[in-house]
Amino acid sequence: MKTVRGRPDRLRRRTLLALAALLPGCTAGPDYRRPVLSMPEGWKVEAPFRAGTPDDGAAKGPWWQRFGDPTLDDLQGRAMRDSATLEIAAARLAQTGALLETALSARYPQVAAALRDQRLRISGNRPLTNYAQRQFTTVQDDYLAVLSVSYEVDFAGRVQRSIEGARANAAQSAADFENARLLLSADLSTAYFNLRAVDIELDVLARSIALQQRSLSLARSRYELGAASGLDIAQQQALVDSTLTQVDLLRRQRSQFEHAIATLTGTPAPLFSLPPQAHPLNPPVVPIGVPSDLLERRPDVAAAERAMAVANAQVGIVEAAFYPSIVLGSTFGGQSRDLSSLFTVPSIVWSIGASLAQPIFDGGRLRGLSASAQAGYDIAVGNYRRVVLTAMQEAEDGILGLAALERAHAQALKAVASANRVFDIATARYEGGVATSLDVIVAQQLQLNAERLAAQLLGQRMLASVFLVKALGGDWQGFEKAAAKSAPTPTP
Repeated sequence: MKTVRGRPDRLRRRTLLALAALLPGCTAGPDYRRPVLSMPEGWKVEAPFRAGTPDDGAAKGPWWQRFGDPTLDDLQGRAMRDSATLEIAAARLAQTGALLETALSARYPQVAAALRDQRLRISGNRPLTNYAQRQFTTVQDDYLAVLSVSYEVDFAGRVQRSIEGARANAAQSAADFENARLLLSADLSTAYFNLRAVDIELDVLARSIALQQRSLSLARSRYELGAASGLDIAQQQALVDSTLTQVDLLRRQRSQFEHAIATLTGTPAPLFSLPPQAHPLNPPVVPIGVPSDLLERRPDVAAAERAMAVANAQVGIVEAAFYPSIVLGSTFGGQSRDLSSLFTVPSIVWSIGASLAQPIFDGGRLRGLSASAQAGYDIAVGNYRRVVLTAMQEAEDGILGLAALERAHAQALKAVASANRVFDIATARYEGGVATSLDVIVAQQLQLNAERLAAQLLGQRMLASVFLVKALGGDWQGFEKAAAKSAPTPTP
């Protein structure tokens, strides 16, 4: 019988290749599926409902432009460019992108080259390997140049789960970056409208002080004519001093908001200032959509959902540790004591083979890691549910709060008109000698309180609009486009 030399080697190689092709079909751990949450069909108020479509990765857009304030637009641009918080979030996003590239590299063979130039001395008293020969001390050169290739067979899907986890982690960082942008823009808008509300209050106090000073002059004139007592002057002066005290307190608040804006825009507080503006503020109308929009648009919800995917992949990675680890490897190169013969046929060195490692006993370490990974996934699921519930609470609070503040502000404007009429009547009666100075002081205080309350409610409406935009996940431009597409065509 004639045998073919090398046939067992070819058979062995084919067997290893077939094994490498078939083994990756096994993947440890569960496949990820996002938990289903029961969402209400609508809010407690009427709204332009629409069908939700997955869009959690959409850019949130410059929603602050809807307020029509060029100063705010400029501040937002500076914040997006120079904010330290956003710089940190961008660095984390780049870091997770690099980790994803690292995880993807495990799908391919790892190729490495090694060069060695060494001169060594071999001991003459080394252990004997052949008792028939004498040992000599030898000094010689050792030149080595090899190319090695190794490949881990993804037997239990560890590499696949690692890539899934890295992808989910990168997506979570992207959602965290969007969330950082949203929170930064919302915090900046909040500080800005707080500052503008204080400007409006300071303008109210300035006009009130002017009226009070005029009443004080009138009281002094009447006192000089003998038509009023010193009590009238003292009471009016006390009102003026009290109002001036409130001005100092409001200026302190304004400086704090100004410093907060400076920090959010990446500017040192001593180098930043905003001139006062008392122009009217007009909050925009915010389309609220349906509750399912929160799952699509809020970046913190998207980040929590991606965190579940990361935790699920971690469960698969730990489960894969229970299975064998198989690594295929080979090397080829040359080794010689003379550099000139390094690449000759007698100097060729090579190896090819496979290694398999299977845990047998570890004292429960892998089971502990598996239980920990499963608990981590349960934590991620609970956190996702908590984030969604918090999002619905914030959106509902914003919707109802904005509506209540709008009604309260309208009523406050009516109160301002009534207080102005009271002040005009009291002043006319005092100048005619019919009423006392106390009537004028009460009317002035009523007018001041009414105007300040209206200014504060206007500021709260602006803040509530910002809060609602943040609760809904950012710009609502996508809502308007979807509503325009779904609107019925009007009939002639």
